[in-house]
Amino acid sequence: MRKPLVLAALATLLSGATALAEPTFNRIATFQVPLNLPADRDAKKKTVAEIISANEAGTLLAYTDAEQKAVGLIDITTADAPKPAGFIPVGGEPTSVVILGERAFAVVVSSGDNFKEPAGHLATIDLRTKQVTAKCELGGQPDSIALTKDKGKLAIVIENERDEKLNKGDLPQLPAGNLTLIGITGGEADCASRQVVDLTGIAAVEPTDPEPEFVDVNQDGRAVVTLQENNHIAVVDTRTGKLVTHFPAGTVDLKNIDKTRDGEIKPVEELKGVRREPDAVRWLDNDRFVTANEGDWKGGSRGFTIFHKDGTIEFDAGNMVDHIAIRLGHYPERRSAAKGSEPEGIEVGTYDGERLFFVGLERASLVLVFKDEGPGKAPRYLQALPGGIAPEGLLAIPQRNLFVSASEADLGEKDGPRSAVTIYQRSEAPTAYPTIVSADVDGVPRGWGALSGLAAHPELPGRLFSVADNAYTPSRILDIDATKKPATITGAVTVTKDGKPASYDLEGIATRAGGGFWLVSEGAPERKEKPTQNLLLRASARGEIEEEIALPEDFAAKAVNQGYEGVAVTGAGQDETVWIAVQREWKDDPKGKVKILTYKPFSKSWGILYYPLTAPAAGAWMGLSELTYLGDETFAVIERDNQFGAKAVKTLATFSVKGLKPAPFGASEIPTVEKTLLRDLTPDLMKLGGYGLDKVEGMAVDKAGDLFVVTDNDGVDDSSGETQFFAFGRLSK
Repeated sequence: MRKPLVLAALATLLSGATALAEPTFNRIATFQVPLNLPADRDAKKKTVAEIISANEAGTLLAYTDAEQKAVGLIDITTADAPKPAGFIPVGGEPTSVVILGERAFAVVVSSGDNFKEPAGHLATIDLRTKQVTAKCELGGQPDSIALTKDKGKLAIVIENERDEKLNKGDLPQLPAGNLTLIGITGGEADCASRQVVDLTGIAAVEPTDPEPEFVDVNQDGRAVVTLQENNHIAVVDTRTGKLVTHFPAGTVDLKNIDKTRDGEIKPVEELKGVRREPDAVRWLDNDRFVTANEGDWKGGSRGFTIFHKDGTIEFDAGNMVDHIAIRLGHYPERRSAAKGSEPEGIEVGTYDGERLFFVGLERASLVLVFKDEGPGKAPRYLQALPGGIAPEGLLAIPQRNLFVSASEADLGEKDGPRSAVTIYQRSEAPTAYPTIVSADVDGVPRGWGALSGLAAHPELPGRLFSVADNAYTPSRILDIDATKKPATITGAVTVTKDGKPASYDLEGIATRAGGGFWLVSEGAPERKEKPTQNLLLRASARGEIEEEIALPEDFAAKAVNQGYEGVAVTGAGQDETVWIAVQREWKDDPKGKVKILTYKPFSKSWGILYYPLTAPAAGAWMGLSELTYLGDETFAVIERDNQFGAKAVKTLATFSVKGLKPAPFGASEIPTVEKTLLRDLTPDLMKLGGYGLDKVEGMAVDKAGDLFVVTDNDGVDDSSGETQFFAFGRLSK
């Protein structure tokens, strides 16, 4: 077998890819899957958008929803305004679907979690009547379906998946899976033509239990099938049902990766002999195919591989996929000890004569776009697309210059985003994402995420500082160059206490007149295990904690888990005053009012003002997320709720403290500031085509008077990982 191409060559291409003037994809719409549920179903129940297909015109989408045991339809005639188009129960859990003419063919698991007696069927759906019109029993649990290019056959993977709770998921677990072929006559599935292709006896890992996962068919009628847990690949002639060839997927040595779950993204470790264990696979042409090496049992090489059909490896991505995710703030640190970004989906499409392929990263919630440069050449990285959480199904619609991803995660039960289908359009418009990235350090990417506060450099326009919350450890102060596009994290200092790295839940940062910073750490005093207190921290320019300042004990007892969120500073020397925004009402606050605290370091005295919150919608809460001093005794805050989408409340507001004297702790009368709307951020968020991010948490006004705002991606935990950095230009007070 020929050795993989040297990754260094790709790195050179990677660094210059975004500078080329060529069409790119941008997100134009997001369809929330619960919108497709009929009136008799509870819209709060979990939904899924897993595998997705389109009609020939590219105007109708069909996706599988195993949670609702149905196939959903979406009308994308107007691509940037998708509409519900149908919901068809299929008598079990659909796992894959294809469209042919006025019919959709969905493979359905009907045996539930019965691993010993798996069963399933092929459902034929009339797209005009939106009814299941026929069924073919498959004799096992199906997982993937593909249509031959001549439209004459359906190739179906019968996985008969293993029970991961039985013997720790060890193989073999029979009955064995197979590849099933079903002919199509007059647009209908011919059940009587069903042909079973035996895949046992070919894989070295466990030959009696092939565990086939995914199938794709090329123009020559050759089906490539991944046998994931067996780390094996088979090629079958769908015209004869004969096995043409098979070979192991091989192993990879990974360098400069993060393999330790410790709260810190450190791509300096290595793994040797990692099985690829590919999931999705797509033909690039009649001779080559590309796999997403997710892993499912004892492997997962965190990348993708281009194979020749004879088993020769033409290219392997190595650590590149994880590195891209790290630079973009999408790396799932909590998956470091498992499979990292976890590439799962693959799609191929030819746009204006250019063959592109797409790699879906389930845990990083990104889709990477590459250009295939042809046999024997390294592919060229083009861009990364943000979407919903856990992209599973990928679909190229080149006839309309569209691309679609289906995201299976539904976090409605956690008051999070719902499962979604995201639509992208290829055009000459500039790339909209990412808006902030990190620069490499010592040849590897700098990890970041969960940006929870911003502060401006006191002298340099366009230079900012940021902090992350407790999604990562130890705490760091990041340098951001906002004069670049995208904005670039150019440096970081670790926060230390007594000479050792320290960890806080940092939510705000402000620069001091004499150098250094004020930081605030949000407390969780109501937490049952290891409760923490709200802290004001004085730090040097090198991140050394010089003082920890806690609230007086009797006053701290009034705090709840939603505490310090923003910090600002006015004056210097004996006149220095630190201002702190508290997120939500504490136990002693009237409903709808939150504290703005003041602290004078010289006298060590505290004071209180109240900020009036906008009333939240039913079932929501409202709070503050940032505090910024604008000069002339005027401050700006981020006021937001915990909702997503167009109806959410995300605003910038200002207030003046002229003539107001903060009340001392224990006072019966506390002055309330008067707020003025500065900017409604919800339209800005919705223009991005996504589901409408909820955590707008950082704001700063630089030396030139330019306004910057950033969102917090929760450290890619129950989040899409998306971060939006807004440069709004000159602030109009």
